[in-house]
Amino acid sequence: MEDSLFFIGLIGNVISVLVFGSPIPTFWRIVKNGSTEEFDPLPYVTAFLSASLWAYYGILKPNGLLVTTVNGVGVVLEALYISLYTYFAPPPLKVKAGILVAVLDIGFIGVVIGLTRLAMKGDMRLMVIGVICSGLSLLMYGSPLAVMKMVIRTKSVKYMPFFLSFFLMLNGGIWTLYALLDWDFFLGISNGIGFILGIIQLILYIIYMNPKVPKHLNIAVEEDSQLHQRLIFPNIDAHRSTDDEERGTSSNE
Repeated sequence: MEDSLFFIGLIGNVISVLVFGSPIPTFWRIVKNGSTEEFDPLPYVTAFLSASLWAYYGILKPNGLLVTTVNGVGVVLEALYISLYTYFAPPPLKVKAGILVAVLDIGFIGVVIGLTRLAMKGDMRLMVIGVICSGLSLLMYGSPLAVMKMVIRTKSVKYMPFFLSFFLMLNGGIWTLYALLDWDFFLGISNGIGFILGIIQLILYIIYMNPKVPKHLNIAVEEDSQLHQRLIFPNIDAHRSTDDEERGTSSNE
């Protein structure tokens, strides 16, 4: 059982690192252009918050090495994303990113770790951290729900990339299996919901992959869609821009 648990956790680490690495094309574009353009810092700040607390949970949890390692990688990558964002952002967005980091990534994490270290011990400390981590994960699922609503409304998967949805589903599934084998309720509830939402996203993709969208409906929801997409798919603009440039080049030829 322990060998199976370790093997599943190892697979989960690989998949999770791929998910953590999904914004790399976005930041390659930011560095290349020397500007953050209209990208929002919130997804990276909240991802750092979540990864940090899950890494702390893994440290407290007996035999939680694999939970710690994968989220430790996430902390490093998200810190790099935030640093690059802050460096290339215009002054107003620098201020916004700084405030978010100070409140969430320094203040909130500091308070949680400080209180649990000083006021709690043993199982109570682990349970409180697990509840906080699961709660953060559940709050972050508001973004995929908004994206799925948008897909149904527009009858288009334009704002829901297949491969990212697939890997998010796979990531949720493998960590749910890990949680079941390890009898870890907190890992199970957050990743189980993520797995279910991932399956629903893929079903919606199959249904709406060849859309026939009225032009007036597509225009009406364009701005609303862009607000939601950056919360769950922060690197989508990079892919869409690349596709538009390729189409422009082809048409000029």
